[in-house]
Amino acid sequence: QVQLVESGGGLVQAGGSLRLSCAASGSISRINTMGWYRQAPGKQRELVASITSDETTNYGNSVKGRVTISRDKTKNTLYLQINSLKPEDTAVYYCCARITSGFFFWGQGTQVTVSS
Repeated sequence: QVQLVESGGGLVQAGGSLRLSCAASGSISRINTMGWYRQAPGKQRELVASITSDETTNYGNSVKGRVTISRDKTKNTLYLQINSLKPEDTAVYYCCARITSGFFFWGQGTQVTVSS
C-alpha cells in the first residue's frame, strides 16, 4: 500500500504561481512512476505531469512550459510548480503513484482555484 497526501492548493490570482506537494508513505520502494492529474468540474481527469524513477518527465499539452514536476526521494515527496496560472487551471489536483505491479494509488486531491 502507498499513501499519498497532497498540500499546497488554494486560491490564487491569474498570473500567479503555486507549488503543490505530495508526501508519500508506505511501500515507497515499489513506486516507479509518480504524477499529477487534475479534474475540473464537468471534465475528465487529465495528466498534468509525471516523473519516472530515472527522472524522465512528461507534461500534458495544456500546461507545457508552465509547470515543473520534481521529486525529493530523501523526503519521499513529489512537487508540482505551476507558473503563469490561468483561470482554466482551476481544478482538483491529484497526486498518483504507480507501483511495480502496475497498480495506481491516488491521493485525496487538493483544490486549486485561479481567479481572473
